[in-house]
Formats: sequence, C-alpha cells, structure tokens
Amino acid sequence: MQTEDSQVRVSETKSSSRRFAPLGIIFGLLGLLLFAYLVRKAGLDEIISGIRRLGAGFLLIIVISSVRHSVRSLAWIKCVEAPHKLRFRDAFAARLMGDALGSIIPLASIAVSEPSKAVFVRDRLPLIVGLSALAVENIFYSLSVALFIFSGTATLLLSFSVPKALRYASIGALVATLVVAPLIYFFIRKQWDFLSGGLKILGNRNIARGWTKKMMPRAQLLEDRIYGFYRRNQQSFIAIFALEIMFHLAGIVEIYATLSYISPVAPTLLTAFILESVNRIINVAFKFVPLRTGVDEAGTGMLSKVLGFTTAIGVTLAIVRKARDLFWAAIGVALLVKKGFSLRTPAEG
Repeated sequence: MQTEDSQVRVSETKSSSRRFAPLGIIFGLLGLLLFAYLVRKAGLDEIISGIRRLGAGFLLIIVISSVRHSVRSLAWIKCVEAPHKLRFRDAFAARLMGDALGSIIPLASIAVSEPSKAVFVRDRLPLIVGLSALAVENIFYSLSVALFIFSGTATLLLSFSVPKALRYASIGALVATLVVAPLIYFFIRKQWDFLSGGLKILGNRNIARGWTKKMMPRAQLLEDRIYGFYRRNQQSFIAIFALEIMFHLAGIVEIYATLSYISPVAPTLLTAFILESVNRIINVAFKFVPLRTGVDEAGTGMLSKVLGFTTAIGVTLAIVRKARDLFWAAIGVALLVKKGFSLRTPAEG
C-alpha cells in the first residue's frame, strides 16, 4: 500500500517532469539536427564501416557496461543503513528503470530519474531511506567524477596540443572541479543544512511559502539521514568510493575495447582514459539533452582528432555509446512494463 508521503512525492515528480518536458523536446530536436550535421560531415560511409567492424563485439561492450551498472548498484546498497536492506537485483532493476526514464524522457534525468529509483524499490525500503541512500551514493559518485574529470583534463592539456576552444573548455572543467569537489566535502564535513536552509531562505522571501513549508520537514529528515550516515558509517567510505572508481575504470576499458574494433589506429589506455573523462564532462554538462544527442558526437569527434584518430571514429564511438544506452533503456522499459509502471506516469504502480 502506497503511503501518503509516497503519493505526494509521486505527484511532485510527475508535475516536475511535465514542467520540463517542452524544454527537453526543444533540446532534443536541436540535438538531432546537430547529430545529422555531424554524421554528414564525418562521412556516413566511414561511420557505417566502423559499426560493421564492431559487429558482434557490441556484445562485449554490453558486458563491460553491465559492470558499470552493477558497481553503482552495489554502492547504493552499501549506502542503505541497517536494519534496512536492499537486494542487488532490486537495486540493479531500479537503476535500469530510472536511467531509462532519464534516457528517453526529455529532462527526466533532472527531475525524475534519480528520485524514481527510490520509488521503484519502495516495496523493499521506506521512500525516505531509499532517497537518502541514493543521495549519499550520488555524493560519492560526484566526488569520483570530479577527481576523474580533473585527472583526465589535466592529462589532456599536458600530453597533447589542444585547439583553443577545447583548451578553454578543459581549463573551465579543471576550475569547476577545483571548486565543486571541496564544496561538496565541506558541505558534508560541516553538515550544512543545504536543503532546509535553501527552503528557509525562499520562505522568508515569500517565494512559494506554502510549498516550502510543506517540504521543510522532509528536507530536514533527508539531511539528518545523510549526515547520520556520514557520522555512523565512515568505515564504509573507502569501499563505496572504490566502487565508484570501478565505474570509471570500466568506462576506460569499454572505450578501449570499442576503439580496438572500430579504429584502424590502435588505441592506448591513455587515449581511452582521456576520452572517458571528457565523456563524463559531456554527461554532466549536457544532462538536459536526451541521450546527449549531437553534443556527444561533437565533443568526441573533436577530441578524437586531437588524439590521433579521425573525426569519423569519434562520431562512431559516440554512436556505439548511444546504442549501448538504448539497449539498457529497452531493458529498463521492459522492467517498467513488467512491474506495471507507465512511461507517462513513471512513478505510479
């Protein structure tokens, strides 16, 4: 039986999704136009040849990418505090379903994808427990992303001659990580009330006072659970962070394997590392574009040329990534249908 708190959360999630949908459609269409332009510019025949060279190797890409989903599911499980427990198969399925929403529904990754994962396991965990565990896992993930992006962009700038636009973008990424990572650390270390404090400021300024008043107790409860995990489970930090690092290492292996099939130029672990770090930047900066359509091809194509590959190889690599995402999104949708959820109302059950 769904609780009143769950029903409120579901309603808010759905209304947020509808609010962002028009913008997401616009960004999606612009992405498709950019995608078509880049495919034409890189050469459709070359891209098709690269995909043919990959062939059955795509199965290996799927296996490697399953490791990435698995380690983040395990990290989420380790963030669930006793006496509550979350089974791996439930966490894995919820992750696929949530990511499917983020992949195929415009801007869902901002408003729906992450919270929906907690909704999908509410028959196993109280909603606030699932949400707080997800928030903790995402904090560790964000710190690992900041470290990975910083290392990759620094390596790129020190090892290769980079065009001006890409150099400025890389320096911007370096500066952003130098700001964001310490900020996250101090938020947790000092246990600042970042949610309830923000709501209090909005309420004092008469901005959506009714909504902020309703959300304040839940924000405080979520903060208490996040900071409580920090105080009680410091012995788990290394294991959780190691799982997040494994996510990035699997990404490097995936790119190395893909390039080994599609590129006549032999890849190195260094080039795979740089490509994956830039892919993280694209994922963070363009989360609002469905499947990062167009922007992934543009960024990867430009960087591939710097690293000694052709633009067509970079665009092909991005397309293979997109096919991988669509594969897992299809499984996520199938799980949604099996559990009786609707894409139109993804949090209903």
